[in-house]
Amino acid sequence: MTEDLSHIFSPERLLAGGTGPLYVKLRRALEEAVKVGTLKHGDALPPERDIAEYAAVSRVTVRKAIDDLVAEGILVRRHGSGTFVAKPVSKVEQRLSQLTSFTEDMARRGMTARSEWLHKGVHTPSPDEMMILGLAAGTKVSRLSRLRIADDQPLAIEHASVSGEFLPDPSIVTASLYAELEKRQVRPVRAVQRISATNMKEADAGLLGVPVGAAGLSIERISYLGSGRAVEFTRSLYRGDAYDFVAELTIGST
Repeated sequence: MTEDLSHIFSPERLLAGGTGPLYVKLRRALEEAVKVGTLKHGDALPPERDIAEYAAVSRVTVRKAIDDLVAEGILVRRHGSGTFVAKPVSKVEQRLSQLTSFTEDMARRGMTARSEWLHKGVHTPSPDEMMILGLAAGTKVSRLSRLRIADDQPLAIEHASVSGEFLPDPSIVTASLYAELEKRQVRPVRAVQRISATNMKEADAGLLGVPVGAAGLSIERISYLGSGRAVEFTRSLYRGDAYDFVAELTIGST
């Protein structure tokens, strides 16, 4: 590996890397090394001072090249551990015309879905939860927060609120919330979603493995029973580089 690294970062290689500033040439060399597999997913980069010595450039130049590749998702920094080659991101396409759970959706794609639970608890509802879920005074709300993962790739952070009338004990949910609601005969049959663009804040970026400020999709969904009663209010944050939402449009009558 040492020989490979000395070749990747050699001054001769940078000089042959076309026009542009040194940091651009270094970035291209790193990007090419990842592309051809000299640097593989999970590989750790040497410290910046070592790269600077290999390439005969300043540490400022090295930092700029690495910053660009981190911003593009090719490299990832882990606090206290160093800089690593990021796992390639597989785009997931989600149709907006179907109301499915994350678990069901990933299973149809042949992907293995799992969740890391961030919180489960019963709470006094917020004013928004009371209004959206139509809760009576004194009714509790069950909140469930989790990191959604498919094939070991974190895709979304989901915060769901369900009336305590429908889900009095959120600790019974171990996998799919919708599967549990179906057991209780209160699985939603339709939903209204609002999608907006956002940028990742530090805490969310850390959970999803993306740079702070990376593009994300913020989604609010209200799900309803056949009677029209709201059963679920969910706020989710999806990775913008890993998710595409697709809507099918038809020509309406005029």
